[in-house]
Amino acid sequence: MLDHGQAPPLSQEKRKPANPLLRRKPVEQLVAEGGQGEGGTLRRSLTMWQLTMISIGATLGTGIFVVLGEAAPKAGPAVTIAFIVAGLTALFSALSYAELAGSVPVSGSSYSYSYATMGEFIAWVCGWCLVLEYAVSVSAVAVGWGQYLNELLDGMLGITIPEKLSAAPLGDGGFINLPSLVVVLLAMVFLMRGAKESARINTIMVVVKIVTLLLFIGIGVLGIKGGNYAPLAPLGITGISAAASTLFFSYIGFDAASTAGEEAKNPKKDLPRAIMLSLGIVTVLYCLVAFVAVGAMPWQDFEGTEAALAQIMTDVTGGTFWGVVLAAGAVVAIASVVFAVLYGQTRILFAMSRDGLVPKVFAKVDEKTGAPRANVLIVSLFCGALAAFIPLGELANATSIGTLFAFALVNVAVVILRRTKPDMPRTFKVALFPVTPILGFLACGYMMYSLPVATWIAFGVWMAVGIVVYFLYGVRRSRLATAEM
Repeated sequence: MLDHGQAPPLSQEKRKPANPLLRRKPVEQLVAEGGQGEGGTLRRSLTMWQLTMISIGATLGTGIFVVLGEAAPKAGPAVTIAFIVAGLTALFSALSYAELAGSVPVSGSSYSYSYATMGEFIAWVCGWCLVLEYAVSVSAVAVGWGQYLNELLDGMLGITIPEKLSAAPLGDGGFINLPSLVVVLLAMVFLMRGAKESARINTIMVVVKIVTLLLFIGIGVLGIKGGNYAPLAPLGITGISAAASTLFFSYIGFDAASTAGEEAKNPKKDLPRAIMLSLGIVTVLYCLVAFVAVGAMPWQDFEGTEAALAQIMTDVTGGTFWGVVLAAGAVVAIASVVFAVLYGQTRILFAMSRDGLVPKVFAKVDEKTGAPRANVLIVSLFCGALAAFIPLGELANATSIGTLFAFALVNVAVVILRRTKPDMPRTFKVALFPVTPILGFLACGYMMYSLPVATWIAFGVWMAVGIVVYFLYGVRRSRLATAEM
């Protein structure tokens, strides 16, 4: 029986010195340590339905409510096709995630999968990318939340938050994006209460956002004009590819269910189901909303619009009421993304901390709530600061490249684990193996290639910093390293 954060002892064979860059953490040890933190354990309280809601909560929101305004000018009416392309790219990786989540149900997500298959250094790189994916995603989503909050205040009260207090100083001309900071701090307060209470709140918000999007489809379809769909792809394949790379940001989050592996009641069965079900629901909604949106408003008019759906509702109905209703739904919807993605980030850092690669404070569990409260506080303050001072566009692209890199590694991990542990029990298997994970890897690579040079430069800087941190801190403090001494 495990005691408060104590991992099972390594065998003598595993104690042999190894190249620190290549040392792997056995799958059995990963699973055995599940839930164990510093001073307490995470509680297994989440059902398949709640896991699905976490995944939808982390995915469905900003991509359709906000980033659509950036993608439509790139692809034109073919933005719906761009959503499908991004969705297929996500699907390949989702299949790999589903297999690994059912076999290795731990909080570390692709970081832990990489640790078991490709070694500690690659695992660190993957974990560092996940920090970029989740932390920056929270911040980007929070920025979009502020835009819809202004739409709601304008429609209801005829007032808006001054630009100085609702825009980032770096590029948007503001002083601080206060609404973005506020929504992150609100999510922090709820996450402090523990996984079970957090899941209930998230489920309510997810239901609200789905109803809101169905309402938009039902009303927006009345404003469709056939001429808005021609020409279908004014900027050609290049435009669709560029839009798909941006819209991949919209699918970030389906893997959030895998970060709840140590708090799920029946992770081996429920995690794969939650991942696949959530991706299917989100993709259908995205495509329907995008099709209606570009049919109801000329694609050129999306330029610079971060609350396009509310504007379409107002234009179609000729009044502000439904626009206000949609803005209210969007405020709830986008807040749920902040909430669910912030949850995922804290659980990944929890796993990395337990392995000794980041400070122990991230693995400290509060005995009363069963939540890593110090972890939640630190991550929330960091994400809130990013949201308050960095513009949306840069955040979205940075998130996409970090996610694509992590997803590519997950596809590789499936292939390696199939070969190194062919007899390991698997509750879900990738279809058409190894073709599917190979296609997933190639699709992620292509999407990364389509991102702007500036995004690659930022990614390179982020990775360089991560490598320095690993060699100055993680390589010596890793629990596998101390076990070898």
